[in-house]
Amino acid sequence: MTERIIGERYQLATILGQGGMGQVWTAYDRRLDRRVAVKLLRPDKVAGPGTVAEELRRRFVRECRVTAQVDHPGLVTVHDAGSDGDELFLVMGYVEGSDLADHLAEHGPYPWQWAVSVVAQLCGVLSAVHAVPIVHRDLKPRNVMIRPDGTVLVLDLGVASVMDTDTTRLTSTGSPIGSPAYMAPEQAMGGAVGPYTDLYALGVLLYELLSGNVPFAGSTALGVLHRHLYEPPVPVRRLRPEVPHQLEVILLHLLAKDPQDRPGSAQEVYQALVPLLPQQGAPSGPLDPTRPFLRPQAPWPDRATVIPPQPTQPPDPQRPDIPAAVDEARQLLDQGLLTQAVDILGGILPAAAAQHGEHSPVVRSLRKQYAATLMDDGQYRRALPELRRLTDEFPPGDPQSHRFRYDAAQCLEQLGEPAAALAEYRSLLPLFENHYANPDPGLPLEVRRRIAHLLLSLGDRPAAHDTLARLLFDAERLHGPNHPFPAEVRRTLHWLGQVRG
Repeated sequence: MTERIIGERYQLATILGQGGMGQVWTAYDRRLDRRVAVKLLRPDKVAGPGTVAEELRRRFVRECRVTAQVDHPGLVTVHDAGSDGDELFLVMGYVEGSDLADHLAEHGPYPWQWAVSVVAQLCGVLSAVHAVPIVHRDLKPRNVMIRPDGTVLVLDLGVASVMDTDTTRLTSTGSPIGSPAYMAPEQAMGGAVGPYTDLYALGVLLYELLSGNVPFAGSTALGVLHRHLYEPPVPVRRLRPEVPHQLEVILLHLLAKDPQDRPGSAQEVYQALVPLLPQQGAPSGPLDPTRPFLRPQAPWPDRATVIPPQPTQPPDPQRPDIPAAVDEARQLLDQGLLTQAVDILGGILPAAAAQHGEHSPVVRSLRKQYAATLMDDGQYRRALPELRRLTDEFPPGDPQSHRFRYDAAQCLEQLGEPAAALAEYRSLLPLFENHYANPDPGLPLEVRRRIAHLLLSLGDRPAAHDTLARLLFDAERLHGPNHPFPAEVRRTLHWLGQVRG
């Protein structure tokens, strides 16, 4: 037991592991009398020059709050998050077991039935995570635990998302954040990531379980990333002929260079694995990943259409003090307590509408703050109807209506509805290109960039390429060739050209 206390509550005990981004400790929660795991992150160790530390802290706490809302038995429970001095900390439930990397090292290549059982369980976790929607971005054996009962847990959900931002994408040495051995080609090139990115990492992990090694290795990170981009993996059945042909087909599908050539979802991967899961027999002992399967542990049903419950706080018949409630919500927002602010704003809206009228300036202002807070909290599904109500409050040509439509399009994009988001962005683009209605010259370029990435996600690579090529010309003219915006467009064009080739 050390003398150090994190967050005035968690006393560090013994170190469990450390890496480039920080350390993991067992700790003692002095308030609730329980063991926990504490992950300490040093922003200065992963962030490039010019990073604003306070912004990184804000994003970190927000991302932890969003990921803590995902309820699945395959995820470690998040208890707390914040900052302590120069370090960010994440407090999780303490888990008995072994991480997948150590377990694999002890057992050599897995029996293929073990590998299928691990990946099927991971599909269950990813299916729930992607429905939020959240992308893990750093799925690898060190971020997976096997418990004594054979169940699999995923760690570090959301942490890579915070570190992989425009301001923190590169370390001081210029290396991309993440693990090159498990990094999808589009992630390596700095392009858009999505569920398909996690599926590629899942394929790398499956290959390692079956062969004992990752499919692409090298002496440098750049060398590994080059192999991800240009080399096919050695067929795993050439190394282990006993692996079923059907499993190799699934594996190669996951490792496709082009995201459009990978499976459509973790649910789809699970369904393909079902015939290969163990149906009978006894586990070989503890930490056997086939143990949970008499009937395979399927992912939860599709939750994409489930709307989170609305705040249940009833309006006060005694005419509640709306200004006081708004002030309280603002104070909570200043403290970064978004979830409580959301509850207050959502709860006060019905009372405000009853007092002032549904279409009053008071209600409009409240609804605007409510929608913005929901978006900041990652609750896009709840923000979308509020933004549509706000859009209807203004005439079709009003610039304020355009901005609410733009925010709604971002919600659609985050919720995995690319066709609807694309249609909205396309209809908004000519309105934003009118500089009399929109004084921000950078906004049309951002809309065009989003259009291009949505075209990519829908499989229309020629149209995406043409959109990006025209965008690059205009972006360099506006910002200059060395600005981060045209540089990102240039990277995406380069990667897209390699895929097309």
